[in-house]
Amino acid sequence: MENKRRAWIYCAIDAPEDGHKVLKRQRQELMSYAKHMGFETVGSSIDLGGRPLWERYGFHQLVDAVQEGRVDVLLIANPGCLSRAGMQLARFEAWVKHSGLRVFSPLTGEILQQRRRTDIE
Repeated sequence: MENKRRAWIYCAIDAPEDGHKVLKRQRQELMSYAKHMGFETVGSSIDLGGRPLWERYGFHQLVDAVQEGRVDVLLIANPGCLSRAGMQLARFEAWVKHSGLRVFSPLTGEILQQRRRTDIE
């Protein structure tokens, strides 16, 4: 049996509430994209509001899943879901590089691809 890449769906908006159901549309789009790409969806999380990326509960759920070795791929609607702050994005990219996570978006395809730390050593 073929090993599917295990994907985590992460949805986020800057607004304090989701009156226009943006998160629901993001999640549906990312679920469809995961299926199209042949990924196995193993989890998802959401965040509301403009908190820094590393202070968000939903993002920490992803971090925990990656640290436990349960996730290979992160699916996001666009990089703006993570942050618009350069320092936060740089920290995120360093973490991706260290963890070996691959990041995809339906609009742009693969955003970040880094080799696993063990592949480098």
